[in-house]
Amino acid sequence: MVDRTIATTSDLTNVDEWYDASIEGFSSVSDKNNYEQLSSLPRELKVKANNETDKKSSMQSSVKPNMNISQNIDPAPLCYEEKAIQEREKCDYSIRITLDMAKNGTAPRKIRILANGVYDLFHPGHARQLMQAKNAFKNVYLLAGICNDKITNSKRGQTVMDDIERYDGVRHCRYVDEVVTDTPWVLDDEFLTQNKIDFVAHDDIPYESEDSTDVYEHLKSRGIFIPTQRTDGISTSNIICRLVRDYDMYVRRNLARGYSAEDLSVGFIKKNQLQLQAKLDTVKSKFHTYEEESKIYMEHWEERSKEYIHKFICLFERANVLNLLYRTHSSTMISNIPNEENNTDDIISSNNNWNKLKSK
Repeated sequence: MVDRTIATTSDLTNVDEWYDASIEGFSSVSDKNNYEQLSSLPRELKVKANNETDKKSSMQSSVKPNMNISQNIDPAPLCYEEKAIQEREKCDYSIRITLDMAKNGTAPRKIRILANGVYDLFHPGHARQLMQAKNAFKNVYLLAGICNDKITNSKRGQTVMDDIERYDGVRHCRYVDEVVTDTPWVLDDEFLTQNKIDFVAHDDIPYESEDSTDVYEHLKSRGIFIPTQRTDGISTSNIICRLVRDYDMYVRRNLARGYSAEDLSVGFIKKNQLQLQAKLDTVKSKFHTYEEESKIYMEHWEERSKEYIHKFICLFERANVLNLLYRTHSSTMISNIPNEENNTDDIISSNNNWNKLKSK
């Protein structure tokens, strides 16, 4: 009997957590505990422990299989490639997995979850959706269903990337195990059975079609729909909006990088206008740089000018004292004055001594 309870985000385990790639290859709980203990050790002890671990691994290499064999080191296969076909044939779809079985971790086989979408201009919001689907339950085999150009253009309008580019972009995401090409806009039972899909993951916002107010309603009613959370501030439409808003800036950027006006579909007048604007921006930038440098120079000169004025005043007063001593023919006082520059206090002191001598 099919569990008709709709999964919620709070019911999913680790739905919004990133995997720790450093512990993905652990074969037992003890290995994971050893890693956690090792991470808290000082650096010297870590090096020693790592060396011992390497020796132990080399001793067991003849018995233990290579752990990299089971890891995803290649792009995810497309649904018609041999690796994907073998995985699909290996799945016993006669064993139906309910929501309770998936939550409790009692599913007897891999749980096949489909996360479908357009995935144009693949961005962090897409990756986060796939991450949530992959982390929905334990032992998940994640399929990314992508619509082709014909379906997408008729339902959503023109895309920036064609379907081949979109397939290739998603298959390099670390969470994806398989890419299902030519995914239909509405997921019917025939498609689900053909790809042996247990659950479908998508955001919970209703998506209207010609015949329905929500293309996922029949999946929600059967309890095989897993809602994911959208990422605020990032979407394909948002990225395109940025490009349209700053159109002139990006055209000037690409012209400067060697693209021709024909490549950018820019007319002769628009091209010259953008090039003139680019030159004006360059002049403004240079002027701004000159203004900043002048400001720094004036601040430096202001600090030095105070020093120059102080030295000039000291030198001027010292010259007056020496002139007075020469006029009175006092060689004794002149010899007592040091050759190096005197500050104002030294000059005043010498002047007081001369007044005392004169009074005697």
